[in-house]
Amino acid sequence: MSNTYRIVSPVDGRILAERPYLNTNDAMKHIHASRIAQRMWKQTPLAERIAIGERFVEAMLAMQTEIAEELTLQMGRPLSQSPGELRGFAERARYMLRIAPTALADEDAGSDEQITRFLRRDPMGVVFVIAAWNYPYLIAVNSVLPAIIAGNSVILKHAAQTALVADRFAQAFAKAGLPRDVFQIVDISHETAAHMIGSGQIDFVSFTGSVSGGHAIARAAAETFIGVALELGGKDPAYVRADADLESAVATVVDGALFNSGQCCCGIERVYVHESKYQQFMDAAVAMVNAYKLGNPLELTTNLGPVVTAKAAQAIRAQVNEAITLGATPLIDPSSFQNNALGTPYLAPQILTHVNHTMPFMREETFGPCFGIMSVKSDEEAIALMNDSHYGLTASIFTQDESAAKNIGRMLETGTVFMNRCDHVDPHLAWTGVKDSGRGVALSHLGYHQLTRAKSFHLKH
Repeated sequence: MSNTYRIVSPVDGRILAERPYLNTNDAMKHIHASRIAQRMWKQTPLAERIAIGERFVEAMLAMQTEIAEELTLQMGRPLSQSPGELRGFAERARYMLRIAPTALADEDAGSDEQITRFLRRDPMGVVFVIAAWNYPYLIAVNSVLPAIIAGNSVILKHAAQTALVADRFAQAFAKAGLPRDVFQIVDISHETAAHMIGSGQIDFVSFTGSVSGGHAIARAAAETFIGVALELGGKDPAYVRADADLESAVATVVDGALFNSGQCCCGIERVYVHESKYQQFMDAAVAMVNAYKLGNPLELTTNLGPVVTAKAAQAIRAQVNEAITLGATPLIDPSSFQNNALGTPYLAPQILTHVNHTMPFMREETFGPCFGIMSVKSDEEAIALMNDSHYGLTASIFTQDESAAKNIGRMLETGTVFMNRCDHVDPHLAWTGVKDSGRGVALSHLGYHQLTRAKSFHLKH
């Protein structure tokens, strides 16, 4: 294995950076420094921690122009859309800062004249965050900032494809006045990461990535008793009921499937449409997809950029072609997208019909700008198909009947139920999944609970 890695831009193949991996001994030194820093940091008053967090957010936003282009070059999202990630970053960060005093406050457990009882949230210690490349600022901030505000120290290993994001975090925390070593970044191999997790010196791991990656993290932690949070992706469904606002449903589903070139764990990959709306939905979706412009994401008129690597594009094409071989019908002509080219990360979008759940295309995560559509006769059929998956991150219901959405949502095996929207993370709510979409919680007050441990106080007078 190489001792270095390169960040190769999917936009034009340029090398953005080349860096060495830390060896295991040096990585362990980072943990030692992190533990020493955390002992002091947890004594810092919460109000002061929050003030540093607020300055951190402002420091990030001050770099927004540079970050947007840098983000596009690293992972290919159109420059017209890249600034939105920093806006979402600020929304999540500010919400978690705002609720910290309440989420981390002592909880009265029923005191009386003789006994004072309360629960306290204590920081875990050293939190190891392993972040994915597809929404590199949003994914990292979900765990990094709440962990630090809660009194932990954090070591961040960002995906190699978006390692420059970790540098921006470090710059912003330094400018905000965060004490040395409370936040650190490491460039390490998978093997070194596994060694760190299994060393007994890490107190909590937050990982976002593939199911296979989640299994590797769980194995590495198996000989310890540390907490592990895993966000592992999905094959998220949408159901368009007979009473849905068709125009809105089509626009939302297509955007939820194609935004970020489909590279979203909660992107729409399976669509079930009531038979009364099926043909209309397909016709409108095809027209909308054909209007997308695939091209250089640095051009502001582009709204569909490349996927992250040529290898990823090849895998997506292979899954689509396999489905076609098994009987699926493609509705989009790839040749109508001028920049679509084999051997490159530039990939035309696709919609498939005549699909079924025997096809890997409808069962395995695609992570690309394509989705399948099936006709259904009833809510019951839609629910059965939506649940027929080993993933369970989000599910979307398009309807004008909120009561129906609640009843359907109650029967869905998923972490989040949406009505008339999709592909959205609301910091007010817990971000969580079931089945192979992982375990654990980010955001909301429960996100703070995950990054702290309960300590009980029983004080007899």
